[in-house]
Amino acid sequence: MPQAGPVVTYSGHQYLRQRLALSILSGKPARIDKIRSEDKNPGLRDYEVSLLRLLEKVTNGTSIEISVTGTTILLIPGIISGGPVTHDCPLSRSVGYFLEPLIMLAPFSKKPLQLTLRGITTDDNDLSVDLIRTVTLPHLQLFGVSDGLELRIRKRGAPPEGGGEIQFLCPVVKQVKTLNFVEPGKIKRIRGIAHAVRVSPQFSNRMIDSSRSVLNRYIPDIYLYSDVYKGDESGKSPGYALSLLAESTTSAIHCSEAVSQPGGTPEDVALLASRALLSEIRWGGCVDRRHQNLVLLMMVLGSEDVGRCRMAEPTARTIQFLRDVKSFFGTSFKIVSANPSDSSCTELLYSCYGIGYVNVNRTLA
Repeated sequence: MPQAGPVVTYSGHQYLRQRLALSILSGKPARIDKIRSEDKNPGLRDYEVSLLRLLEKVTNGTSIEISVTGTTILLIPGIISGGPVTHDCPLSRSVGYFLEPLIMLAPFSKKPLQLTLRGITTDDNDLSVDLIRTVTLPHLQLFGVSDGLELRIRKRGAPPEGGGEIQFLCPVVKQVKTLNFVEPGKIKRIRGIAHAVRVSPQFSNRMIDSSRSVLNRYIPDIYLYSDVYKGDESGKSPGYALSLLAESTTSAIHCSEAVSQPGGTPEDVALLASRALLSEIRWGGCVDRRHQNLVLLMMVLGSEDVGRCRMAEPTARTIQFLRDVKSFFGTSFKIVSANPSDSSCTELLYSCYGIGYVNVNRTLA
């Protein structure tokens, strides 16, 4: 396959997922070198190699070359083919690590993606499957990706042994809509899922009671769902976690979560998650900080019009993402204060001109 344009080159293992996703979407080859070259154990980790194998499965014609030492990769992107894909994720990272870049790619497949992933469903590194289902997918719906968009949790898997299984279904779109989301609104309700696997069902009730003791001072409309898995559906290891989300009058969503730690109690998890949610709400904006990248990417790919979104200050990951987007698509964002007259306002207005990205892969039914 001929290389499409010059190779975009990076150094280091950080931000690997977003760079691979941008490379495939833009059709520009990417070369990443010096991957942990100074480390005692240089090169790619097992979960990074696993992600590369998964990208090969969901695309067609993609060429990935890994150097002998594993410190350099060259990705020459093919087309995003979609269809049914099954992948076993290593137990070093949760399935959220693999899902995040695929959610960026899936709407632009040739066929609707039916992805089954097995492994750890919730850990303290990546987004849990609960937050992806209740927060990430609604963010995708803002751009017109909705009919048939679903994430099913078949089995839960806690670290270290995993044993979870999820299915992600994503429809195909020709083009994503332009976003104009500048009114954060007021928080009107808080929802959450307290799940427990291979531990006493009382653990989820204790998390709910502790969380309510903090959040009820803030807002009365709180509904926390207790999700207890038994038998084969509960994976291979004991664990529990609490995922929370706050929704505003304009459907802006902020989220947080906390996962059980060795020696910790359900009350510790609940307090950690509840305080993190209130902190996230205080940052403000229409999109929470964990989903800045997804929303900014879809704004870039939107129809040829100006997309606008109000968000908190960019995280370090978002700042790098904006630089990477400029490398692959040549698009820059205009970022100004959302309320110039108020010096205490930390929220920013992000706007960019969409490139009118059209999904040429899709097969017309």
